[in-house]
Amino acid sequence: MDFQIQYITPDIKLSTYDDKLFKTETVFEFHMLVWFISGETKIIQADKTYLFKAGDIFLIPRNHLATIINYPKDGLPHKAVVMHLTTERLKQFYASIELGPKTIGRSSEIHSFQSHPLLKSCLASLIPYFEMEGPFPENIASLKITEAISILREIDKGIDTILTDFEEPGKIDLAGFMEKNYMFNMSLERFGYLTGRSLSTFNRDFRKVFQTTPQRWLTQKRLELAYYHLKEKRKRPSDVFLEVGFEDLSHFSYAFKRQYGHTPSALI
Repeated sequence: MDFQIQYITPDIKLSTYDDKLFKTETVFEFHMLVWFISGETKIIQADKTYLFKAGDIFLIPRNHLATIINYPKDGLPHKAVVMHLTTERLKQFYASIELGPKTIGRSSEIHSFQSHPLLKSCLASLIPYFEMEGPFPENIASLKITEAISILREIDKGIDTILTDFEEPGKIDLAGFMEKNYMFNMSLERFGYLTGRSLSTFNRDFRKVFQTTPQRWLTQKRLELAYYHLKEKRKRPSDVFLEVGFEDLSHFSYAFKRQYGHTPSALI
């Protein structure tokens, strides 16, 4: 694996990846503004899948589960500039801004800005700084992030609702959340956090709701989803196992055969 990350500051980075693919399942602590330079990225959420290509600019909201698969493309590495819009910086930015009535509800939708010239200019201007030696001045980094937030507010009048949501996840309906997000291969601690529970409370509540352990239930649900993709959508096992929450094709094939009595390829 050849995966390199260069940091200007902890909140601004340039990632480069030129192996076959790189996959991760995560919940971002902060909003992430991404300018896609080359390659291809598939982002899978519970109810929607996005495909981004070179030139695309998008904002990933914080505290939402997503599977991210990065691919090199057309002989070029997967390369992107990433800016973290931290809660601390956003609070400072909005401290002197008077906002109208706030829309209730937290959006998990990824906001795409195509190749907007203002955002592209802002993010492209960061490229020379990655060649600097020594620390990047914090005051300039702060100005760049402030510029990006200001542009976002100018081109998307509804973005304040997303950027000013500083709440942490509260206790929510466990069954509804898990039925929607079981395909994400997250730790039980993370599932607990996103449903507003400690690990011990999550395990206890899960057994009450589903009458089994989280591990057994998650494996069963992921295999059922894989079976649907293979049989009904005619997908290949190599395209399915990552999307349903397995990390390894051989482990997926073993678990699938144990569940259904034949290998995934038998459905093709």
